[in-house]
Amino acid sequence: MSHAAVIRFPGSNCELETARVLRDSGISARIYNWNEMELLSDNRADAYVLPGGFSFQDRIRAGVIAARESIMDLISEEAVNGKPILGICNGAQVLLESGLVPGWKPGSIQGALAGNLAPGRSGYLSGWIYLRPAPEAIERCPWLCAADGEPIPVPFAHAEGRFAFRKEDMERVRSHIGLTYCAVDGSDPDGYPANPNGSAFDVAALMNVDGNVLAMMPHPERSFHLWQVPPDLRGPWGDMRRNSSLKGLGDQPGPGAVIFKSLAKYLGVE
Repeated sequence: MSHAAVIRFPGSNCELETARVLRDSGISARIYNWNEMELLSDNRADAYVLPGGFSFQDRIRAGVIAARESIMDLISEEAVNGKPILGICNGAQVLLESGLVPGWKPGSIQGALAGNLAPGRSGYLSGWIYLRPAPEAIERCPWLCAADGEPIPVPFAHAEGRFAFRKEDMERVRSHIGLTYCAVDGSDPDGYPANPNGSAFDVAALMNVDGNVLAMMPHPERSFHLWQVPPDLRGPWGDMRRNSSLKGLGDQPGPGAVIFKSLAKYLGVE
């Protein structure tokens, strides 16, 4: 059976549900602590996930301390070897701070996840938004290969989620876009609130050069099941949730399942 490693740092708080949705997708999953590098080195996984939370209390800035832990050397090595690696929210911040995404210059930081820019608001924001997979990302990224291009509603919850880049790198960023924020119908978001943080090019998830590493700010593990979708959500997924009785919801897949089902497809899980 294909195996995924979920990396827990001090302050991670989404590792349990992340491991669970991997298992529900047919992939064996185990949580490894940040200081279990030797154990993980002896049990190399087929894929790696850095879950959400507040690693090391987000001191200095989100993700920066975790990015300098020794276990990230192993993750970087596995990224070079082509293993699928996903960072969700705080995990995405760790990937950017480690230089794995966008990865133009290995070992150096080429982008930032800056504070949210929302009219009349500052700091931590949460809610539900829609994402649109980039066509080239569906072709290149193991975390998006099962997507059909339709809008994907998922929750977001962050204070520093705005992808920002140097002016000279802006055009280069376009070929690394995995997911963008969009309106309910899949059209461009036209700013806040569809783009909840002011991210450049409406980026919600960014890939590395080879496409195997994805840094994603929203939380797909929190919409893996249909019962997790709010009944008042606009769009087809909200309609599906409203038209399903609580009894009938069961384990019906939700919109966020496509991220983990993509990995299962990529790994050949039946």
